[in-house]
Amino acid sequence: MIFSMKQWLLAVLLLVNGVAFGQRQTKMSRSEIGIMVGGSYYIGDLNTMKHFKNTNLAYGVLYRFNIHPRLTWRSNFTYGFVEGYDSDAKRDVLVNRNLSFQTKLWELGSGVEFSYFPFQIGHSRYRGTAYLLAELALVHINPTTDYNGDQIELQPLGTEGQGTSASNRSNYALNQLAVPLGVGCRLSLGKRASFGLEYGIRFLFTDYLDDVSGYRYADPSIIAAENGPIAAALSNRSLDGSRFGRRGNPASRDWYSFFGATLTFRLGDPSNCHFTNQ
Repeated sequence: MIFSMKQWLLAVLLLVNGVAFGQRQTKMSRSEIGIMVGGSYYIGDLNTMKHFKNTNLAYGVLYRFNIHPRLTWRSNFTYGFVEGYDSDAKRDVLVNRNLSFQTKLWELGSGVEFSYFPFQIGHSRYRGTAYLLAELALVHINPTTDYNGDQIELQPLGTEGQGTSASNRSNYALNQLAVPLGVGCRLSLGKRASFGLEYGIRFLFTDYLDDVSGYRYADPSIIAAENGPIAAALSNRSLDGSRFGRRGNPASRDWYSFFGATLTFRLGDPSNCHFTNQ
């Protein structure tokens, strides 16, 4: 049988489209999308040691691409809220310092999961595993505090003299890099879903998540003259009015935690994911 040129072109197009569709199906079958619901808290100058203190609701969405039964590329977008208060500290010196802060966290991260055991959703043998998580993330922060019944943004005020002649530091950035590290476990739920539990810490490249870092208080008269009276008032809120105490600890940086449960669903046809021989 002799085919015309149009028939040959049609056959080639159908073949190319079939191969491309198969590749897309394979990629889709190795992909998962899901949600995370849990909590967030912070460790820093206003909470130096107590894990899970002032925990608030956190939630997000995540995407996984399973490169191998023990290696997964992952991206996630997570929202959280953290806060700290000297008023509930046990040490008198911290209660006297009288600082407080709250901030929303908007985090976009991406990295890899290393599974302890081979894992594949829907596989009769690879049903569960523990894993390690390592990512790089961009997080938006904006610390605020309550002052006379209003929530005041602290970064523009330069409460430690940033941007004034009282300090050689400029205002810290509200967009910061973080290094998320975590541990978790996953369990396959049928052919298309998985359930997991995860705990992760986020190391920051800043000590100003809580707007507190400098060891000493800056000169309030300079802050008042150059940044305004509210900045001066919030730079030193100590109950005894002394400016010669210790404000923060520049030797250690702040970090925060996200933890919770995850539920993910596989995209595409499970039969097209070829991990069964791994």
